[in-house]
Amino acid sequence: MSVYHKPLKRKPSGGRRKPHRKHKKKCHIGRPPTMTTVGDVEKRKKIRTKGGGLKIRLYVAAYANVLDPETKQYKKVRILRVVENAANREFTRMQIITKGAIIETEIGLARVTSRPGQDGVVNAILIKKKEEKRPSSGQESG
Repeated sequence: MSVYHKPLKRKPSGGRRKPHRKHKKKCHIGRPPTMTTVGDVEKRKKIRTKGGGLKIRLYVAAYANVLDPETKQYKKVRILRVVENAANREFTRMQIITKGAIIETEIGLARVTSRPGQDGVVNAILIKKKEEKRPSSGQESG
């Protein structure tokens, strides 16, 4: 499946635009979005782009590189779920990770800073740490 990015058929005034070439050009052909989901095992694929470059597409993500702003340390942690995705509310239901999505990890909530479908990796910044349960001392004031 390929996505064809063709010119608009109508002018802003409502008039029709005639095609300025008979055949589709290679530069107008795109690819469908990656739609990176949360899973147990990571799945990647190398894609050759126009000009001979490479993109690593991440189809299923299991881990994220999370930066703790307080300690300035990165940790590789497991992704549990997608909490919120501002790009599209349906992406939250479908557990799709995009740049700007808020994910729940083992160490807390984090905001994704990379583009997983383009970079092949999930990088994030920790925004809220998980509260650790402390054992009660047995003496409660009341």
